[in-house]
Amino acid sequence: MATRHLARSIVLQSLYEWDFSGKQTDLVGIVQRNMGEFGPGIDEPEFVWNIIKGITQHLQEIDGVITASAVEWPFDQITFIDRNVLRIGVYELMYANHDEVPYKVAINEAIELAKNYGGINSGRFINGVLGTVYKQIEQIDKESGEKEKNEK
Repeated sequence: MATRHLARSIVLQSLYEWDFSGKQTDLVGIVQRNMGEFGPGIDEPEFVWNIIKGITQHLQEIDGVITASAVEWPFDQITFIDRNVLRIGVYELMYANHDEVPYKVAINEAIELAKNYGGINSGRFINGVLGTVYKQIEQIDKESGEKEKNEK
C-alpha cells in the first residue's frame, strides 16, 4: 500500500472513531494511536497531520460543501465512513496544494477509500459528490480567470 494511501486510511479510521464518538474523544490521541498501530515508520507522518489539521480547521465549511453537493442525502443520514471519506476528499479538493495532490488524485483516492471501507454503493456516491464539488471549483476558477483577464 502506497504511503499516502495508507496515510489517508489512517486519517479515515481516526475521523471515523472521532465522529462516531460525537467528537467527544481526543482526535490527536486517536491519530497517534492509529499511526502507531497501522503506520509505524510511515514516510510522511506530516501528511496525516496536515489532513487532520486542515479538516478540523475547516470542518464547518467542508460539511457545508458536502451538504450542498449531496442534495439527495441529508448530512446526518450519510454513513460515518462515507461522510469522512467525503471530508478527506473535499479538504483535498478545496484546501490542499494541488501541485502535491492534483484534483483527480484526490477524487480517485477518496473513491478507493470508499470502495475499501464503505458499502457497496459508496464508491459511486463519493464519485458523484466529489465530481459535483470539482465542477463547482472549475467554474469558480474559470470565472475568476475571466474576471482577471477583463481587468487587464
